[in-house]
Amino acid sequence: MNYDLLITGATIYDGTGKTPFMADVWIKEDEIILIAKHNAVSYTAKRIIDASGLILTPGFIDAHAHGEPFKTPEFENFLAMGVTTICLGQDGFSPDLSEDSYTSGEQLATWMNRVDDLMPGVNIVMFVGHNTIRMQTEAKYKPEPTEPDFAEMEKLLHEGMNLGCFGMTTGLEYNPGFNCKTPELDRLAKIVGERGGMIMSHIRSEDNATIIPAIEELLSQGKYCPVQISHIKVVYGKGTSRAEEICTLLDDARSKGIKASADFYPYSASYTSIEILFPDWAKLPANYEEVKATRSEELTQFLKEKIISRNGPEATLLGTGPFKGKTLGQVAKELNKPFEEVLRDDIGPYGAFGAYFIMDEALQDTLLKYPNTMLCTDGSPFMNHPRSFGSFAKMIETFVLDKKLFPLEEGIRKMSGLTAETIGIPDRGFIKPGYKADILLFNPSEVKANATFEDPIQLSTGFRYVIVNGKVIKEQESFTGERSGRVLRKPQV
Repeated sequence: MNYDLLITGATIYDGTGKTPFMADVWIKEDEIILIAKHNAVSYTAKRIIDASGLILTPGFIDAHAHGEPFKTPEFENFLAMGVTTICLGQDGFSPDLSEDSYTSGEQLATWMNRVDDLMPGVNIVMFVGHNTIRMQTEAKYKPEPTEPDFAEMEKLLHEGMNLGCFGMTTGLEYNPGFNCKTPELDRLAKIVGERGGMIMSHIRSEDNATIIPAIEELLSQGKYCPVQISHIKVVYGKGTSRAEEICTLLDDARSKGIKASADFYPYSASYTSIEILFPDWAKLPANYEEVKATRSEELTQFLKEKIISRNGPEATLLGTGPFKGKTLGQVAKELNKPFEEVLRDDIGPYGAFGAYFIMDEALQDTLLKYPNTMLCTDGSPFMNHPRSFGSFAKMIETFVLDKKLFPLEEGIRKMSGLTAETIGIPDRGFIKPGYKADILLFNPSEVKANATFEDPIQLSTGFRYVIVNGKVIKEQESFTGERSGRVLRKPQV
């Protein structure tokens, strides 16, 4: 056989979490063909990379990402930190499935084919968004959809699964998802399970006081299909014991046969729409100007209490809009008015995205150590949060090498094999013959997450080679200009 690429002398961390070993790897087109002890086999190849002193791992898989392939097809922010596959359609929002489009103006089938033609920089795994299919039927904001609404939602869900989506996502803190009730989610989960998919959920609440019932609601769906808590965190929670309670809840569910897991971004501030600070009655479909006119005092008091409970106005850093880069406290000082009035009058529920410093480090570290927690960014090429550019590099730099939360082989598993296995990606996430050649070569001590909250748009460095489907996409700190990603489609059940 004529091989295209030979990588010699690397120490292989194969994605399983098992002890690393030194070997040579031969690649033909987009596939790993042969793995043999270093210098034990004399086959050659069109290109040889001497990887002595480097480690070789599977390309990382981002379990929860955002992005627009037609705006930033290169996805360099992901590739620079070793991510070769991203999971889109998150938080209940996906490209539209209907002819009469509510979001993207095209059917999901057309969208997926166009992305394939585009050849993005990374592979893309798609999920059907629950919020999106709700808005494409007459269910919309109804607390209880009618039977015709359900029939249409179920049809759209089946269509998405037919196209190769890996399951469904929910966003229950967002519109219209927070209007729905548990029986609706259970009913759709049955279809997801029948089709061999999973549910990833931005659960109904991430607040310490209400997170347990929110997780239990997701575990209810776990009777029908595997379930995953998106970007697991406990807002306002403190200490390792609180994290251990949540891990025990997941372990108890797993002991009963429920496949429960979580993904996690390694930063102590979340990032989302400012609407998360506003009461439900001030959000769509309500008329915000009308709410301000009729319930101004109640709204103002709500916003004041909400911000105080979330560590005060200095703990909200605005990432978009006219006040981008400033804390809510700074803006209030500049405008010489109370922060709650700034929120009410100058920003509103849809006027900005922000970072919120609301998490406890000891608690979050414990959640990351949980064996069924995998890594994500919850980021995108254009999101003003360092997680978009640094999460996977920070995993190695901070959590493996500095904090030593777990050994490198476990860190690699949480970024590759665990994710592929959980989601059901059949031929990625591990270094094995017959698997696709998504491969990284690097020296762990060189890996650096350069993004900060003050300057978040900075690529990570230290990944010497990034290979996607057998093509070298990044070499040293330069991109080759080649793109070889594709839309990955789930095998049909």
